[in-house]
Parts: sequence; structure tokens; C-alpha cells
Amino acid sequence: MRSNLFSAALAVVAAGLVPMMSAPAYAEEAAAHSAHYSVDTTPVGTLLDDPAAVEVLKALIPTVYANEMFQTMGRSLTLKAVQQFEPAALSDEVLAKLQAEFDKLPAKK
Repeated sequence: MRSNLFSAALAVVAAGLVPMMSAPAYAEEAAAHSAHYSVDTTPVGTLLDDPAAVEVLKALIPTVYANEMFQTMGRSLTLKAVQQFEPAALSDEVLAKLQAEFDKLPAKK
């Protein structure tokens, strides 16, 4: 009886350890993915400080990029947040294109 109880307890503990053992791998993958720019979470200022991201912005949203408000007061906002001020220029389709281009840029560490 004790042997069965011990085996059951060991199985429960082992089952809990397996997901814990894979957590570092998951964390590394999540960190690598989050190192890419995101239209939903990356502030415009971060994008403006990266020449590669600036080229993407100039190519896909030149009128928004040229807007002085975007360059100054928009720095703390995300592109998704700026969408409310420029709904035609930053449509969901355009944001998807921007995200696809950002995903091609090397991940930042």
C-alpha cells in the first residue's frame, strides 16, 4: 500500500517537473519573439530610434512618418494607438504589412 502511495506521489511530482523543465526553453522563445518590434506594443519612439525601422515607416506610411506630431508627441504611443488619429493611413491592413516588415528585421537584444 505504501509502495503504491509513494509511486502515485512520485508520478504527481514528476508530472509537475516536466513542464517546469521546459520553462527556460519557453522563456527563451518568448524573449526572442518579444525582441521583434510590434505594432501593438512597441512605442513609436523606439521605432524612430532604429534606422532600419525608420526605413519601413518611410516606405509604408510616408505621410504619417512625415507628420511632426508623430515624430514628437507620438513617440510614447504604439502604432496601434496612433491608428485612432490616422485611421485611413494606419488601417488594420497597413498595420499587418508593417508587422510583417518588422518581423523581417533582426531581433533586438
